[in-house]
Amino acid sequence: MQGLCPTRPLVGVGAVIIRDNEILLVRRGQPPAEGSWSIPGGKVELGETLVDALCREIKEECNLDIEVGPPIAVLDSIVRSSSGQVLYHYALVDFWVYSVRGTAISSSDAREVRWVPLAEVSALQITQGLVPLLDHLGCAQGQAPKKPPAEIFYFTQSTHH
Repeated sequence: MQGLCPTRPLVGVGAVIIRDNEILLVRRGQPPAEGSWSIPGGKVELGETLVDALCREIKEECNLDIEVGPPIAVLDSIVRSSSGQVLYHYALVDFWVYSVRGTAISSSDAREVRWVPLAEVSALQITQGLVPLLDHLGCAQGQAPKKPPAEIFYFTQSTHH
């Protein structure tokens, strides 16, 4: 699927999986943001619903089965070259996950997967869009929300590479 220098935006999904005061994060193995930590997820394939794509991606990246909850965030992620050419353009929908089954094991394009205490997330090299999402969820103090937020969070991230 086309990623670098796309002719149109690509649709992606992400999973916010929180248990106790930990969040499941993956270390990205592919551009953009290769090597950074983020929530697990990936691209929607032709003919897939957002929920089906999310379940598939979490199984492929983390070896987990999930019960998907409501959408909680929408993110425009646009990366441009220094000359202004669009290198990557994603429309991302992040979902709350109610439950998870299995043991997290990295595979697919995730270099590493692990449960990270919310209080320690800021010490990691994380993707730019993760900070405002965690702030919206009220995780800044290391405390996990008990339920999904009432409103969908919308954020635009536009960077130059």
